[in-house]
Amino acid sequence: MTRLRSTRRSRQQYAWPLSEDARTVRQARALIRAELSELSLSSDLVDDAVLMVSELITNAFMYGDGPYELVLHVDAKEIMCVVVDSSPLLPAPAPPDLAAEHGRGLRIIARLSDGFYGCHPQRYATRPDLVGKATWFALPRQGTPGNVVPIRAGV
Repeated sequence: MTRLRSTRRSRQQYAWPLSEDARTVRQARALIRAELSELSLSSDLVDDAVLMVSELITNAFMYGDGPYELVLHVDAKEIMCVVVDSSPLLPAPAPPDLAAEHGRGLRIIARLSDGFYGCHPQRYATRPDLVGKATWFALPRQGTPGNVVPIRAGV
């Protein structure tokens, strides 16, 4: 994974191309934990972000197409984690099924991000010649979301 950094002073951006490998999810969790821990964020916020990044990458691998990348945006008020893949299909929450092995990732992201998540077309940060879809979540740097905004239906 290669680290890129934007030159804007008010906002930092880090991007990593992801290989489609079983170790990638673990490596991405470690990267996000290290980057967010350097920002002196609460351990709960870091843990939530790490879990959600894991869910985004797993969903991209299972339902999207390569190439894949992980992008972290940091500014004074929030952090935003984005996973980009090349599939045009937008993710949608699966119907609840307690016996299912998969299908809870978007619900976890919706709940932990307090509804600040989504999906839209986006250029790759690591390969600007490619356009894919970005699935993302945002978390405030200070405090907790506090259920101020209801969880949005869909993505």
